[in-house]
Amino acid sequence: WQIMINGESYKPIVAEAARKAATEVYNRIMVTHLLMDEAKPNRVAGAVGFNVRTGDFYVFRAKAVIVAAGGASHIFKPRAVGEGMGRTWYAPWSSASAYALPILVGAKMTQMENRIVLTRFK
Repeated sequence: WQIMINGESYKPIVAEAARKAATEVYNRIMVTHLLMDEAKPNRVAGAVGFNVRTGDFYVFRAKAVIVAAGGASHIFKPRAVGEGMGRTWYAPWSSASAYALPILVGAKMTQMENRIVLTRFK
């Protein structure tokens, strides 16, 4: 019916699987733009970005690109205790790059999920 996943252990599990499957893993890269394929219209061929710690610039070429950024909140155990525990309203680290990157290269954004509906009563 439902499987409980403890968020603080989820990211290390996924990271370990990625390290085993990939030849190289790049951490802390902020992707700023997607690169379009000149030969095939409407196809993404890579991405560019920079390392947020060192400032090094990266250009990635790829056969396939998956944008899986932004929108992840409450994955990790909160630092707050007692009354404030788990009370993140919107994730401050979510930059909406999962929406911005495809829009900048002309993607038509349809079938967007509605993640949260806030109802307030007075």
